[in-house]
Amino acid sequence: MSIDKVYPTCEAALDGLVHDGMLIAVGGFGLCGIPENLILALRDSGVRQLTVASNNAGVDDWGLGLLLRTRQVRKMISSYVGENAEFERQYMAGELEVEFTPQGTLAERMRAGGSGIPAFYTRTGLSTLVAEGKPQEVFDGETFVLERGIKADLSLVKAWKGDRFGNLVYRKTARNFNPMVAACGRRCVAEVEELVDIGSLDPDQIHSPGIFVDRIVKTTSVKRIEQRTVQPTMG
Repeated sequence: MSIDKVYPTCEAALDGLVHDGMLIAVGGFGLCGIPENLILALRDSGVRQLTVASNNAGVDDWGLGLLLRTRQVRKMISSYVGENAEFERQYMAGELEVEFTPQGTLAERMRAGGSGIPAFYTRTGLSTLVAEGKPQEVFDGETFVLERGIKADLSLVKAWKGDRFGNLVYRKTARNFNPMVAACGRRCVAEVEELVDIGSLDPDQIHSPGIFVDRIVKTTSVKRIEQRTVQPTMG
């Protein structure tokens, strides 16, 4: 394996990795920490019938919402989808399959998949629609629901800094789902704001080791704000 995993563009970084019908895990929370440029390249690749595992589906005109608009997504595995009107329309019309997963359970499903754990038990979702059709087991007098780990065909993540081997550092809340997403993909592509030489990152500050990352590309972020609340002007 080459130490230098850097690709010149997002399109080049995805070349040969994407195909119709694949399961893709995508990092981010709302519009924070999403691999926005890789999502644009994924849209432009034309792949279809995708299953996407991500906390949410972006907004109508940004993030994963762009893939919904072009009808490239067949199924979403998500926790929160309340900011996307097109998501709601497609779901209510029966055009989009949705697997709702509690937020902590979704994070653990990704972590489990990246750790080689095929399934685990949790009490979250017990006695709700989330638990319907899933095996249940009693431990120490309490009932738990079996949840499957997520092992994606491809992971797309966004980091603040990365070196040429793919070691990644996320910034503050932009870390969110990204470390679990990076680990749970059979292949992982990361976009970073700053690309540094190997050895420049403090090993104790690395959030995703390069062993999980196959390709890396430096991009420029748009820094979209999902919801802006301002105080009325006085005067």
